[in-house]
Amino acid sequence: MKITILGSGTSCGVPQIGCPCEVCTSTNPKDKRLRCSSLLEIYGKRILIDCSPDFREQMLRIDFKPLDAVLITHEHYDHVGGLDDLRPYSIFGDVDVYAEKFCADHLMERIPYCFTPKDKRYPGVPAINLIEIEPHVPFVIKDVEREPMASEYLEDAIKMKRQQIWEELQRIREREGDICRKDVVIMPIRVMHGNLPIVGFRIENFAYITDMKTIPDTELPLLQGIDYLIVNGLRHTSHPSHQTIEEAIAFARQQGVRETWLVHMSHHIRPHAVEEQSLPPGVHLAYDNEVIEF
Repeated sequence: MKITILGSGTSCGVPQIGCPCEVCTSTNPKDKRLRCSSLLEIYGKRILIDCSPDFREQMLRIDFKPLDAVLITHEHYDHVGGLDDLRPYSIFGDVDVYAEKFCADHLMERIPYCFTPKDKRYPGVPAINLIEIEPHVPFVIKDVEREPMASEYLEDAIKMKRQQIWEELQRIREREGDICRKDVVIMPIRVMHGNLPIVGFRIENFAYITDMKTIPDTELPLLQGIDYLIVNGLRHTSHPSHQTIEEAIAFARQQGVRETWLVHMSHHIRPHAVEEQSLPPGVHLAYDNEVIEF
C-alpha cells in the first residue's frame, strides 16, 4: 500500500492569505499546506480520498494515470471543490465517485452538470458516476474495463498519451499478475464533524479519518486491528468541530495504532520542524507530497 499526501492543510490552506505569522512566512516547503486530500495505491488501483479545490495543482505533480475511485468524506468545499477537475481523467472512462446520500444530494445541487447521465452528457464536462454508500456497509473497488471517451473528442496528442499509459499499465499487470486484479474492500465509518455526520474509511489495516471531532463508541470495533492511521489534528487549542493535535494523538493511542500521520493542520501550530520534534514516537506530522508505504 502506498499513500501520497496531496494536501495536509485545513480549509484556508497554509500559508493563509494575508497572514504574517511564523508558519505562513516560513520558507520550509513542509510548512506549505494545500487543502486536505490523499492518493492511495493498492493492488494496481489508484484511489483518491477527497477532491480538494487544489486538486489540479496537486495532480500536476503526480504521474497521469486512471483513477479507479474517488472517496468523499463529506460535502464541505475544501474536500469537494476540485471535482470539476476530474475531467482529464475521464479520457480513460467514467470516474466513480463514492459518497453517502446526504453528501451526494448536496453535490447534485451545487454542481449538477458534473453528474449528467451519459446519454445527455455535454462533451467537455466531467464523466462521473456518483455512487451512494452507507456507514458500516462495505463496498468493493473491482478491476474493471471501462468504456473510454470517444476518440473524436480528444486531441491527437491526448489520444497518443492515453495509448502509452494503457500499454504501460498492461505491462505492469502482466508483470505483477493476479495482485493487480485483487478487489479492494472499503469500510465507511461514521465520525462526527461537530454536529455533522461524515465518514472515514478503513482499507485493510489502514484507516483515513479527517475533520473528526468525535466518534461514536459503536464505531470503534470497526477500527480494531488497524496498524496505520491518517487522522486530523487541527491545532493545539480546542475547536468545536475538529480534534486538536492532542486529541488526535489520544485517539490513535486508544486504537493501539502502530504509526499515525496527522493531517488537516492550520497555521495555528508551530513550524513543521518544531512541531514534528514534539510528537511522541509513532506519530508524525504529515506534509504535502509525502509518500508513505507499508
